[in-house]
Amino acid sequence: MATSRFIKDSGLTARMTLTMFLLGALFVGLVVLVMSYVRSPGGAVVVAVVAIGLAFWQWWSSDTVAMRAMRAREVTPEEAPELHGMIDRLCALADMPKPRVGVSDLAVPNAFATGRSPDRAVVCVTTGILHTLDAEELEAVLAHELSHVAHRDVLVMTVASSAGIAAGLLMRFAQFGGMGRSRNSSSLPVVLVAVVVSLVVYAVSFLLLRLLSRYRELSADRAGAYLTLKPAALASALQKISGEAAVTPQRDLRAGSAASALCIVPALSGGLSGLAATHPPLQQRLEQLARIQAELGRPTG
Repeated sequence: MATSRFIKDSGLTARMTLTMFLLGALFVGLVVLVMSYVRSPGGAVVVAVVAIGLAFWQWWSSDTVAMRAMRAREVTPEEAPELHGMIDRLCALADMPKPRVGVSDLAVPNAFATGRSPDRAVVCVTTGILHTLDAEELEAVLAHELSHVAHRDVLVMTVASSAGIAAGLLMRFAQFGGMGRSRNSSSLPVVLVAVVVSLVVYAVSFLLLRLLSRYRELSADRAGAYLTLKPAALASALQKISGEAAVTPQRDLRAGSAASALCIVPALSGGLSGLAATHPPLQQRLEQLARIQAELGRPTG
């Protein structure tokens, strides 16, 4: 198993499972509601099929899309021997297949992992992070990203996004359907109900997805820290990355924000926060790593 040597967190796993269940219930409830309210249930089936199709395409092409968005290129062991060497050691330690390795020519220090499966994954770092972190800190960041690969987080987040995609499609279909039946006054309540339900489902799905994303980052921090046994190195890396982002030109930050949700730290620190944030607060991440450091430093026996 690719995940056999990454430590599991039953509490975080339970919370992520509950969040996934709620998102799935939203998707099913939306489809059932449309089928029961609209005279032609075929519309709900079309919404469900198209939503699943779009989610599948996002999952299938996730590595290509993310690499293009971050202006990244795949590098060989000859081009980046130290980077490949670190990933080789971590993959052996984690007992997982080695992903492809990419480098993005961006000044903003960051890293991300994506791909539809561990065999099709890519771990990418920016040139900014290579210049910012020392070897131990970079290794800690790579362990975090490899945890995302091993736990198939891209698949998890893609499946979880289906409810929001379906809600957006339903709203569009309702608007176009309403325009086509504008002379029929009885169609107005159907359109209004569809739009209102879609907005509510989309809003709830948006917040649940952000919650799941924050859990995902905390879990990867924890798994990576236990894999390397150097939580302090990851804490130092997170602080350096966040500090450098504050002085990085806005031009580079905007370029790096294309795949911000995938990155170890969001590119634009002044963006969404609180319930709408894709990443947990830096302080929360540092506190978790400090607890792990204290636990690892405790004498045994």
